[in-house]
Amino acid sequence: MYGSNTGPTRRSRRALARTAAAGVLLLLAVAGCSSSDDEPKKAAPSAPAAPSQQPKARSPFWVNPDGRAAQEAARLRGKGQQGDAELLQKIASQPVAEWVGIDDPESQTRGFTEAAAKADRDALLVLYNIPHRDCGQYSQGGASDGDAYRAWLDRAVRGIGDRAATVVLEPDALPHMEDGCTPQEYHEERFALLKDAVGKLKALPRTKVYLDAGNPSWVTPVDRMAEPLRRAGIEQADGFALNVSNFQTTADSKEYGHRLSRLVGGKHFVIDTSRNGNGPLSGADHEKAWCNPSGRALGEPPTTRTGDAQVDAYLWVKRPGESDGACKGGPDAGQWWETYALELARNAR
Repeated sequence: MYGSNTGPTRRSRRALARTAAAGVLLLLAVAGCSSSDDEPKKAAPSAPAAPSQQPKARSPFWVNPDGRAAQEAARLRGKGQQGDAELLQKIASQPVAEWVGIDDPESQTRGFTEAAAKADRDALLVLYNIPHRDCGQYSQGGASDGDAYRAWLDRAVRGIGDRAATVVLEPDALPHMEDGCTPQEYHEERFALLKDAVGKLKALPRTKVYLDAGNPSWVTPVDRMAEPLRRAGIEQADGFALNVSNFQTTADSKEYGHRLSRLVGGKHFVIDTSRNGNGPLSGADHEKAWCNPSGRALGEPPTTRTGDAQVDAYLWVKRPGESDGACKGGPDAGQWWETYALELARNAR
């Protein structure tokens, strides 16, 4: 992939999300054996409660108490690796997107939105199943054809129902047509599928939809992205998403977004800040710049308080700690990579 690698849907997410209260961890067992009943027994420190929700006024998105970062933080804490556990807690405490997989999308979207509703928060979802996804690269896959995609989408839509959700729709789908990666023969169908998806999602009473529009380093000049967005239904969507799974700075994303917004009727946008704390890797070829680059950091925490009327939110769309692909020693796209997660958290400002 040229602009951003997403990948988390390579594995199924069958388990329904649980509420924050269900994630409270049990106390660890008493450590060691005492040689005498008179000696005080030392209990291992108890693990903290599962991540709580962020203040709604600042970040209305749901924090999954059973997310992978939370699980890994608990595991490290149980092994006595308190420092590393606290680093992963930086990720676990923030709302990150749930990527809806191929299998049983209705159960997945229902589970995530119901859990979010119980916590009085909005679910943040990514729909990522477009046919010919990622041009056969690290995150290849997707629905087998247009009919399969429509059926999959209908199930995902039913699962969301009337609960609050923010949806980032099909990362890379539009940029990969504009950069020539997706063959021309698939373009018309893809535009139709995306426009249909926007329409069905916006027919729901409490769903916001943002079409992915790449990042400032990918499709340039910016006016090249305007027509693809129009053909994909940007007029009906709430706006577009930038920097998904990439590392471009928030400032550069804002500049690109403002220029693109003016070309598509003043539409608002959201920015993925999950890993852009140190910006992109400079002086590297394309793959090295976007696929598990070293020295990166967590970016601004998710919030709707962006200080910019056109920017609806900073979001963690890419799940920090999940690999971009089998490059630079990383596992397959979407798989947890503890070494990388710790580096992102350690470098965070």
